[in-house]
Amino acid sequence: MNPQSLASSLFNRRMLVALVMGFTCGLPLLLTLSVLQAWMTESGVDLTTIGLMTLVGLPYALKFCWAPLFDRYTLPLMGRRRGWLLASQLSLMAALVWLGFCNPVAHPELLAAAALAVAFFSASQDIVVDAYRREDLPDRELGLGSSLYINGYRVGMLLASGGGLILADHMPFSRVYLIMALCVLPGVITTLLTPEPHVASFPVTLKAAVVDPLMEYFSRANAWWILAFILMYKIGDTMAAAMTTPFYLDLGFSKTQIGAVVKLFGFWATVGGTIFGGIAMIRLGILRSLWIFGILQAFSTAGFVLLAVIGPSLTALSAVIAFENLSGGMGTSAYAAYMASITDKRFTATQYALLTSLMGIPRVLASAPTGFMAAHMGWQGFFIFCTLIALPGLLLIWRITDQGRD
Repeated sequence: MNPQSLASSLFNRRMLVALVMGFTCGLPLLLTLSVLQAWMTESGVDLTTIGLMTLVGLPYALKFCWAPLFDRYTLPLMGRRRGWLLASQLSLMAALVWLGFCNPVAHPELLAAAALAVAFFSASQDIVVDAYRREDLPDRELGLGSSLYINGYRVGMLLASGGGLILADHMPFSRVYLIMALCVLPGVITTLLTPEPHVASFPVTLKAAVVDPLMEYFSRANAWWILAFILMYKIGDTMAAAMTTPFYLDLGFSKTQIGAVVKLFGFWATVGGTIFGGIAMIRLGILRSLWIFGILQAFSTAGFVLLAVIGPSLTALSAVIAFENLSGGMGTSAYAAYMASITDKRFTATQYALLTSLMGIPRVLASAPTGFMAAHMGWQGFFIFCTLIALPGLLLIWRITDQGRD
């Protein structure tokens, strides 16, 4: 690719839209988790109720259930994607304001209803943004566009969690949620200004929107292998991440060291890895990037084995975190780009929602036994296992090659 073509892929309207939409999608997530939990704790709500409140996040796992509606129906204004996107964003802003005016002690049921509304409209926004990004970006730009979306998402999460908690020390939570509702405005403005993507055809009946995406996907020769790949590609990385904080503390690192190196330095290393991965994919293509980044991911997990041997060295911790977060960011960008590339543009919302829901399964199921494993295998044995379990995901790339659109 010549420099002029590379520059046009890096600096264009589509990339800016991907970044801003990522920010708007990442913003609401922690407003119904860590920020809401802090508010309830400060208000004196019991721990049982706080724990049950995490169930309001179910819409993120179940979003594929209503995704076909966004493929089938078009609202009267602004087109199929932009119309639904604007509706979900305005509804999200209203739900955040409603949540801010709830009373956690006097009416916890209304608080739960408002938080559920925030999660529902946030998940709906995710569905439409994923579909828009797939239809708006040409295949050669999917990698970089996905990486910018992911980085925008992370910045949104950081603003909501870190910024929200800092603001809550200086003002009531009701005002914090009002400010966060206003932070959705850049997404609304982007929706109003960006063009509707052109798609040649889409479902004309609800049955077609529900059934045809599944029939189209499972008619592919390697459909089951692709699902296995999606489940396995980042499983080692995910399992290792579930136990890293206890690992650091057990080695003797202080909470300040963990916060500074792992959280702050690690955040920017992940951002850098995601951007670098997106740029590299323009030249390498998605499938070759999956190979290279996946191998780097596995090696970075093995770095924890080395850290377990060295002990509480701040230099070693910084090196391991830099490598792990850089490679993890690169792998995530390739992973997201691949899932977008295999969706049929007629059913983008439904198929992408299904694939991203599948992507979350290992995060819950595979992470559950990690504490037991670490306790019985020791830290070195545990991280060696996490390194080796990444191999099946890499080998599955051979089976999906003919299904990828590189």
